[in-house]
Amino acid sequence: MTLFEEFQWRGLVFDATGETAEAVKTPLVVYAGFDPTATSLHVGSLVPLLQLRRCQLFGHTPIALVGGGTGMIGDPSGKSAERNLQTTDQIAENLAGMAKQLREYLDFDAGRTLRNS
Repeated sequence: MTLFEEFQWRGLVFDATGETAEAVKTPLVVYAGFDPTATSLHVGSLVPLLQLRRCQLFGHTPIALVGGGTGMIGDPSGKSAERNLQTTDQIAENLAGMAKQLREYLDFDAGRTLRNS
């Protein structure tokens, strides 16, 4: 089964051009971004994380990009009237927690798969 067929089988493809199935046969670099606004990933991170894993299993290079600038803004969940700015120490702590979780899904030894920006 190819990566494209895997995504189709899982119901992850709604529409695609004819070239898409061919394009993902060659090794690609794929990424998903995660905001370090908490010490842990949340359930909304699971789908993109699993797609990165599947891509890696099919020979592609995944990049889990954990954003620093956006992480400083804080939790936008509406818990406060304004977003609380996070310190660089808080962001570093959040990044460490997320990196541990990301390592459970991605093979970091296969190449550079995590970058703090």
